[in-house]
Order: sequence, then C-alpha cells, then structure tokens
Amino acid sequence: MSRISRGPRRTIGMLAGPLLALSATQAHAQPTQYPVDIRNCQRTVSVDAAPERAVSIGQGTTEILLSLGLAERIVGTGIWLAPLPAALAEAGNALPRLADNSPSFEAVLNTRPDFVAAQWVNDIAPEQARVATFDQFADFGVTTYVSPAECAKSDFSAGSGDGARSQAWSMDLLNLEIAELARIFDVQDAGDALIAANAARIDSAASHAATLQARDVSVLYWFSSPQIDGEAYVAGRFGAPAWISDVVGVRNVITSDEEWPLVGWETISGLDPDVIVLSTMERRNLPGDDVAAKRAFLQTDPVASQLSAVRNGHLIEMSAQSMNPTLRAVDGVETLADGLRLQGLTE
Repeated sequence: MSRISRGPRRTIGMLAGPLLALSATQAHAQPTQYPVDIRNCQRTVSVDAAPERAVSIGQGTTEILLSLGLAERIVGTGIWLAPLPAALAEAGNALPRLADNSPSFEAVLNTRPDFVAAQWVNDIAPEQARVATFDQFADFGVTTYVSPAECAKSDFSAGSGDGARSQAWSMDLLNLEIAELARIFDVQDAGDALIAANAARIDSAASHAATLQARDVSVLYWFSSPQIDGEAYVAGRFGAPAWISDVVGVRNVITSDEEWPLVGWETISGLDPDVIVLSTMERRNLPGDDVAAKRAFLQTDPVASQLSAVRNGHLIEMSAQSMNPTLRAVDGVETLADGLRLQGLTE
C-alpha cells in the first residue's frame, strides 16, 4: 500500500457558525404545547413546563444542552472526560460541576433541580443506580430523562450502563435525543439547526473518509482497563466505534454485542488487529484511563508487544468522547481517517 501525503486537516468540530446560519434560514418550529409526554426507557416522561433548573449527568448530554443554548438553565453537571470543544468552552466552563464522575443523590438534590438528564442508564435506572432511581427522583418531584442510546440497549433495565445492544447505535438515536430535549425545553429551532448541522458534518466526514480507501484494515478500540496489565475494555460491534468503523471502511475485530466488553490480551493477540485506537481522557478512575499507561503497557507486555499494530507503530489516539455515543462521534471519523492516512494504511 502506498503512503498518501497528509494535506491540510479538515476540522469537524462543534461549529457555532453553521448553527447560527441554519437557525436564521429555517422556518420557525411550533412552540411546545405542555404538558409533554415522551416515551423514555419503557416509561412515559411527563413535563408540565420548560425546565428551569436542569442537572446533566454525562458530558455527552451536557454538550447537547450547551449546543441548544441552554447553559443558563444548567445548575449542575457530572461525569467529565475531556475538554469542551472550542465553540462550547466559554459557556460550558462556567457550569457548576457536582462531581467529575457520578455525583451523589444529595449533591444533585441540593441544586433544587426540576429536571435531570443522564447519558448513562447506570446513573439513573429503574432499580439500582449510581446516583438514584427513577422513583427516588420522582419522590422529590424531579423529572428524569435518559439518553435514547441507552434505552435502545437490549438490557438497559438492569442498569448495566455498558451492557449489550441488540442493534447498532446510529446517528438516528442521537438526533432523537436532540429533538426530544429541544421539545422538552421549548427550543425546537435550535434542535432543528443542531440536527441539520450534524448531518452536514457527517456528510463531510464520510466524503473525506471515502477518499482514503482504507483496504481490509482491522481495528481494536481500547477505552480503558480496571488493571493496566489485566483485561481491557474494548469496543463491541454495536457502539459508536462500530459506526465510526463503518463510515471509514475498516473492520472492528471485536464481535461482542456488549458495548464495552472486557477482553484479555491473549484473546486480542489471536485477533491481531492492524491498528489499535487508544482513548484519551482527563478522567482518572481506572489505571487504563491514562493513554501514556496504555502505551507503556503495549510496549512492555510480553503478549501485547508482539501484536502487529504495536510492532508496526499503528497506534491512533482518539478522544474518549468520540468513542462514546455523542455529538463528537463524527470527530472520531476524522481522527481515524487521518491516522490511517498518516500510517500508510490507505490506497
């Protein structure tokens, strides 16, 4: 395979300009008629008025609310993995952080919220949850909402968070979340503009990736590890990395239905991926959160160091936010495409 010289990088970040332009040209949506009833994780969520005091648990959800222009209505946030994109930094950096990880139930209630939106079902679930259950919030009159990407999991009710999917994650689920939150907060024009801008970003990313013509390249996505020399959380076949792989035209070596199955390095050695994508994040919950620790392990472990991807230096770093089902999954397409081109894995 021939090496393609790297041209100017085309950034596909969160673009404020296109949002404003689209907002100005689109017809105005009808105002929300309250009460609003939305089916969410096999229950009906009823909203009597646009929330004024919202808590977002999960950076992906927080970034959607910020993109909808709702910073002033966010009274608390939790679970932060990476710096905010430039277009959201000014509004987002002033948000109150209840915790860098999952906040306590008491911390959330202390903000006097009228609405709590969660990216992960293991934070707010029907039964056991890291923060509190649906019913516990309901007892305090707080409406709760969970990302449709989580509700679509085949075992969401168990509160497993990183559980199995019976169907692949897609941008349709992300757009549903945007549309539902825009309706709940009565900002449908902003929701329509964000969906349209996201579609344009996807078209641009897909067009750029198509010109690379990656051929028969196998990929492993390593998110983190409970122990750096133990099993690894790697991307299954139905999560956001699978969508990224499909757009770029590469093959994920992991075929599990689990979103982030724990897989041993002996098993990974047998699959011998051509490329390993390493997540980068600010979080330090697990030993494998640190990308430097990942790299050091790959270079020194007797098994991992013999992988083709390691011996050939085919390691690509990608923001953890791009590996999650968020607005930044599109950025993951660009990151992977650029990495493949730099490493000569395109024609």
